[in-house]
Amino acid sequence: MLLHMRNEFPSSITIDGITLTLLIERKSVKNINARLRDSVLHVSVPRQASRTVVDNALPDLARRLLRRQRARQVNDITDVPALAQQVARRFPQPLDVAAVQFTTMQKACWGSYSTRTHTIRLNAVLQLMPPWVLEAVIAHELAHAIHPNHSPAFWELLRQVYPDTDRAEAFLEGVSWLARSWDTLPPIERSQLLYTSDGSQEEADDND
Repeated sequence: MLLHMRNEFPSSITIDGITLTLLIERKSVKNINARLRDSVLHVSVPRQASRTVVDNALPDLARRLLRRQRARQVNDITDVPALAQQVARRFPQPLDVAAVQFTTMQKACWGSYSTRTHTIRLNAVLQLMPPWVLEAVIAHELAHAIHPNHSPAFWELLRQVYPDTDRAEAFLEGVSWLARSWDTLPPIERSQLLYTSDGSQEEADDND
């Protein structure tokens, strides 16, 4: 996170690699309020709020609004509800899917399914992954409506509904490991990972 100074408050803020223009005004308000329009963050702050309080609040406000904006963008272009309904029909007792929502707030899991609202919520990054991985996560979350744990019966049902389950689970474990480890990998090993898709780098190394 970077702040660039201008007058009393910074003129811009960079969150997760995205730079926003800041328009901050002191007003007769009780709390710090913000709204995001395109790439401009409009912020209203109490007249008596200290600079430190405002600076501490800006990153969380900006990140929360950026994630909401991204979630709206992702959900506007997706055709995943049709895929989810297709997967739901494969179960021995077809499940209801009323809605599918990508979320940028989900951190602890890849997805969830509410048996009350019949809504599937998916980590937004899944939209960027191969379609068969997304399909596997949908099947996984729907299977929890029948088996709320990861019992042998759960895995048996899931593999019946989606035979590529084990392949998808391995893919997601690899993605998770790489995301956690990327910043700590030595530069040479990190660069090696960028050349493992077609074998060209390995062949070049063998010839050296």
